[in-house]
Amino acid sequence: MKNIVLIGMPGSGKTTFGRALSRELNRPFVDADDYLEEREGRTISSFFAESEKAFRDAEERTIRELADRQGIVISTGGGVVKRTANVENLRRNGLILLIDRPVDDIVNDVEVESRPLLKDGPQKVFDLYRERRKAYRDSADIIIDNRGTPEEVLGQMLEAIHQAIKYKI
Repeated sequence: MKNIVLIGMPGSGKTTFGRALSRELNRPFVDADDYLEEREGRTISSFFAESEKAFRDAEERTIRELADRQGIVISTGGGVVKRTANVENLRRNGLILLIDRPVDDIVNDVEVESRPLLKDGPQKVFDLYRERRKAYRDSADIIIDNRGTPEEVLGQMLEAIHQAIKYKI
């Protein structure tokens, strides 16, 4: 059984919807960032204090390991698409959903100070979106528009997953 993989900007709803999909689909949920911290025995912030490359290397190891599992819902970090190897590993055994949330909503809702790459403020969110938008879209099998209520967006996700399973997987 293929994994369900959620990608998107920090604050787009990956973890929230990942947990909801896990309940609805009766599949285990794994937050890749939490898994990485547990696996590596250190925080993401400590990796970034060393260098972004140190974090991306650890993230790539984590993604490779998670992609080998079956039938789980994976919430990825916002920059997972920065490395082609991550996308290839996730695609090998997964259906990739991009949660596309308007950047203005992210800026208004998310405590950017609590996110390592967003600590420089709201402009950084807009810059990251411009930098990653194409990679997100190119990586996704399905694009989910996160503009409705959580219930509407979850319904849209479930319908898209069921259609993909019915016709592709």
